[in-house]
Amino acid sequence: MADLHSVVAAGLTERYTTLSAEVHKLAAPLSEDEFWRKPFPFGNSFGHLVLHLTGNLNYYIGAEIAGTGYVRDRPREFTETKPPSKEQALKQFDDAVNVVLKTIRSQSSEDWGAKYIAKGEEDAETRMTIFLRCVTHLHHHVGQMMYLNYQLQPETKS
Repeated sequence: MADLHSVVAAGLTERYTTLSAEVHKLAAPLSEDEFWRKPFPFGNSFGHLVLHLTGNLNYYIGAEIAGTGYVRDRPREFTETKPPSKEQALKQFDDAVNVVLKTIRSQSSEDWGAKYIAKGEEDAETRMTIFLRCVTHLHHHVGQMMYLNYQLQPETKS
């Protein structure tokens, strides 16, 4: 039987990897315009959600655990008026997910329970908590992306 540390690392790795692949699957049929278009007067574009998830992972795990030095501009994730291309945004997202996966692999058994404090997550308490919060946050926005994809590409749905 695998030790708890290995089970936790494998489980988190699987979720981050699977959800990242789902983002790519949903983005694939979208044109550059559709990727950045807001189909509703409220909410976000698919692309801005990708920027947001990239910032979230780069900050909470990259900067605060891995020590990457990433500086987050959260409001800009939703309002970027000169966004990167769809391809570049997805590459930056992949890079952030890779930082997360590398950071998961670098955790020791003791690291999961290490104290964690970051702006916006003052009550997270442990590294395990922030890894879970970030993956559930990613899952939440994948759900929104599914809905946006449906609205932007209704003719491809049956």
